[in-house]
Amino acid sequence: MSANRSRRKFLKQSTSMTAAAAASTALGTLGFPSIVSAQSGPIKIGIVHPVTGALSYSGQLSRLGAQIAVSEINEAGGIKSLGGAKIDAVWSDAQSQPQIGVAEVEKMNEAGVSAILGGYASAICLATTQAAAKYNIPYVVDVGVADQIVERGLKNTFRFAPGYSIVSREGIKYLHILNTVAGKPAKTVVIVHEESLFGTGTANLLARDLPGMGYEVKEVIKHANPTRDFSNIVLRLKAINPDIVIPANYYDEYVLLVRTMRQQGFSPKAIYSVLGGGASSFKFVKQFPDVANGIMDCNHWYNAKDKRAIALRKKVEAMKDQFFTYEVFLNYQCVYLLADAIERAKSRDRAAITDALANSTWDKHFMPYGPTKFVNGQNIGAMPAVLQVQKGDIRVVLPNTLAEVEPVFPWKA
Repeated sequence: MSANRSRRKFLKQSTSMTAAAAASTALGTLGFPSIVSAQSGPIKIGIVHPVTGALSYSGQLSRLGAQIAVSEINEAGGIKSLGGAKIDAVWSDAQSQPQIGVAEVEKMNEAGVSAILGGYASAICLATTQAAAKYNIPYVVDVGVADQIVERGLKNTFRFAPGYSIVSREGIKYLHILNTVAGKPAKTVVIVHEESLFGTGTANLLARDLPGMGYEVKEVIKHANPTRDFSNIVLRLKAINPDIVIPANYYDEYVLLVRTMRQQGFSPKAIYSVLGGGASSFKFVKQFPDVANGIMDCNHWYNAKDKRAIALRKKVEAMKDQFFTYEVFLNYQCVYLLADAIERAKSRDRAAITDALANSTWDKHFMPYGPTKFVNGQNIGAMPAVLQVQKGDIRVVLPNTLAEVEPVFPWKA
């Protein structure tokens, strides 16, 4: 081959390589590398809770449950259908305010999350799910019990636990069973509730349905959240003297209410809360055993006979100053639910994950729910349990299929 022909071949090859490099640079400018990046590396999941503010105790416990699950999944090899992609949790603080939660959703969308989980409080969940819907971000609600959350037709919203209509219905049914078996000693009720969406909605359902079961609702008492003095409310309770007091409020207010009742010497036949924040809390039982003893609560709970639940409880209680609450185990389970959906979707795409959640049959949980099935965003198999504090522990008393001990009703102080 002549020198001139060799030179021409070299120049032609160099020109082709330069053109390819230029094309690659142009594609990079148009965003091609970002597309590649979005399909590799960790998968971003936004997790929002009220870690500060009035609801910080429950928000921090919610975050703890999510943290444990994320760590376990990553340590077990991540999302295997995505080549072992690890979950990159984008932690967010709603500061106990719905509008802050909305702002955090905006930030998470900009961060490119594939899904969001959490919310805890009904008002926060209502606002954040709506904000996420603007960007078609799939959202798994951990606790938020207000039925409005899943009644707006939002295709991105999925609640794993039962809402307050389910819990109130089951709570009234179980209360009537307890009262009937005992010879119907309780006939009058007072409902005490916090003023937000959760407390007001729960109280309205109870006040509407209890009379149909033969109970006279003497009064419905609303209080602010937070409230740091229940003296006047307990004076009203003493004046009315109902057979049953039904609280529906968050942890701090619940504990202060029943402690004030004890201090003022008021002991109704039963304290039977529906979605209350005390009788389902091991912290309350440990710190105020005499006050907590005998209190009943219809609330979120795990299958206490499941070895996985028992193991997780031991893991949490081995940590300093931590308690195994519904905030912990619901968030733990919800992370696994979402991970299962991503695994089946085999994609980081929001629409694909939404579709996988909508068609979920996930049953590898330790809740008393059966296989997951979402209808209009609600897991229709989700059910509460009735708990009672007995001998310094929280025990399931109803339904019979989950019961650990026999209920004591009415409670003799």
